[in-house]
Amino acid sequence: MNRPRTSSLVSVLTALALVGTAAAGASAAQASARGPIGDVEAQRVDRVPTPNPSWFDCSPAFGEGNECTTVNLPLDYDQPRGATTAVAVLRHPATDQANKIGSLFLNPGGPGGSGVGIAAQASMFLGPEVLERFDIVGIDPRGTNFSDNVRCWENMGEQAADLQGWDVPFPVTDDEEAAYVAASERVGQACSTTGKPLSGSMSTAEVARDMDVIRRMVGDTQLTYLGFSYGSYLGNVYASMFPGRVRAVAIDGVLDPQGWQGSRATQSTPVTTRITSGEGAAQALQEILLRCEKAGPEYCRLAGYGDPQDLFAQITASLRVEPLDLVDPETGEVYLTLTYPVLISFLLGDLYAPIAAEFVDLDLSFVWELLQEPAEPGTEAAARQDAARQGLLERYRTQQEQAKAADVTEAEQRAALGFAFPYDNSPEAFLSVLCTDSRNPVYAASWPGHADRADARAPDFGRLWTWGSSPCAQHTWTVRDEDAYTGTFTKATANPVLVVGNYWDPATNYDGAVNAARLLPNSRLLSSDSWGHTAYGTSACVTDAIDTYLLTRATPPAGTLCVGDDQPFTVPLATPEGPESGARSARSDRLPPVVPPVPGALPRG
Repeated sequence: MNRPRTSSLVSVLTALALVGTAAAGASAAQASARGPIGDVEAQRVDRVPTPNPSWFDCSPAFGEGNECTTVNLPLDYDQPRGATTAVAVLRHPATDQANKIGSLFLNPGGPGGSGVGIAAQASMFLGPEVLERFDIVGIDPRGTNFSDNVRCWENMGEQAADLQGWDVPFPVTDDEEAAYVAASERVGQACSTTGKPLSGSMSTAEVARDMDVIRRMVGDTQLTYLGFSYGSYLGNVYASMFPGRVRAVAIDGVLDPQGWQGSRATQSTPVTTRITSGEGAAQALQEILLRCEKAGPEYCRLAGYGDPQDLFAQITASLRVEPLDLVDPETGEVYLTLTYPVLISFLLGDLYAPIAAEFVDLDLSFVWELLQEPAEPGTEAAARQDAARQGLLERYRTQQEQAKAADVTEAEQRAALGFAFPYDNSPEAFLSVLCTDSRNPVYAASWPGHADRADARAPDFGRLWTWGSSPCAQHTWTVRDEDAYTGTFTKATANPVLVVGNYWDPATNYDGAVNAARLLPNSRLLSSDSWGHTAYGTSACVTDAIDTYLLTRATPPAGTLCVGDDQPFTVPLATPEGPESGARSARSDRLPPVVPPVPGALPRG
């Protein structure tokens, strides 16, 4: 994500008088978009007067050509003229206004990812014709980023105190699990008290309602939308709530909607287990290790040390017993203690990239070298270990620099818009959506057992994913959104929905796309044999199919399978095009900055 932040456009709203509200009564656009008689959701949303926004030039914060506004929308759509919450909107105008089709709404995922941020970066990844024919619109979902922020604590100090115990990627030991459960309970209680009322009004259904009002505000009678990762669930919920208002909804990196929502029959299993992200990640890693073995050391470094699957098992077994201190060769200081959970979280990050196999091969080869006994100085083995130390340090520095750059960028955006001292609300932003959308077990203390069972089904990654929802336990997360979406995902939409699934997605299992397409009666499944999180940008095949659909509403032929440009271990290491040259890593220049469904995740760089 642009990490969900606490900064809000409310101060700018007041200073610049950004928001106006239309007089009572529906506008012409509102009337033309009205749903059929008896459509409860359409009638509920249509009671809200069409906002009359005051757009302002926000290019100092978000780049040339972008304009922004905030819109006051009902905190509760059952009370359309009651309390409101401010929602931030960014628009990048179409380059060919004379032939504009309408607006294309984007969402990067999360939940909690910045729609404002991905819209500001649209020219970096969307096709030129899409940019010509659509105004690109991004909304920061209520409670997140530059919209009014949900805050479950009065200040950063209280937040930090309650989050103690979350200092590991996921817990493994009994003590770590006890601390993680206690922190999860504190988070649930804080968001169910201090976080109200906004924490109880942040379900995906509320964001879908907000999006429908803003669709009307920008003058579109039907919605054109491209959503990634969690944004797939937002698109699915919108299509289910407003099926007659779908012009083109493309969802890429698809969460299983039934798994995310849950039911009485499945609520005893955590949402982050039900969506089978752990299985997706485990399958992707195992496939990479199998292909590494088959390709051999000419293509895969790790294969030069032995059977890659055996080596991975030895690495994880060793780190479970004794972590590895990684030392900066220049300063002699430990810059990272590599534990088993840290390694698994690094590998999950590797799997998000289309060149996942290269990253996995590098990281595991480096770690394997450093787990060996120190070699005699001056030997070939010593040179390999030195190279491994330097390689891991460079990988670590790159990740740190990316995180720092994201912080600097957002600090500059806040300064340009006149924001005050920052408060990072990423924990509550993510969870206020996840926990109000989904059904979950009663007690946080049951999560260790759920994590054990998930890890048996999805080795190494089942535990990581399962713990992400521990604050959602019903006993401590007691705030509810009575208007969260609890319906089916089987509505026939006015136009087809395009569902895009990636075989080797480590965050949104391909099975989620298959199930979403099976449920939606007027949909088309586009499959991609590609790597990383989501498929857009991984091949001309899938990117052109999505662009064409957005422009024309024409779906690809049934059964279409695209193949990603980057496939594991197909180019020898020691060639100008091989991984060691860095040439292949530069291919992915049209990848959207998607946000995986993990708390605090950064957008893909």
